[in-house]
Amino acid sequence: MKSSVLTRYRVMAYVTAVMLLVLCTCMIFKYGFDTGEDVTFMVSQAHGVLYIIYLIFAFDLGSKAKWSFGRLLWVLLSGTIPFAAFFVERKVVRDTLPLVSGVEPAPAKA
Repeated sequence: MKSSVLTRYRVMAYVTAVMLLVLCTCMIFKYGFDTGEDVTFMVSQAHGVLYIIYLIFAFDLGSKAKWSFGRLLWVLLSGTIPFAAFFVERKVVRDTLPLVSGVEPAPAKA
């Protein structure tokens, strides 16, 4: 597998995670303080588009890494849970890096 597949996923995972945190902050201001409705709308639209790009790149990585359906679903949904994408990205990189470098991954411990 090419390293560019993993790099694209990593970039979009971080961008999506940061945008989700910005969106959560905007929602707090919109509903908690009744301000920033226009900013919230723009951020939500941007996050939506970036999340779709994240889904495409994560699905591409998952299909090339031959992930199970459950794992792929968890990675795809992590872009909708604040802070989850940061932790999932680290685990994905740790597990996928041997595939990029061409080394067989060690068997999982029981």
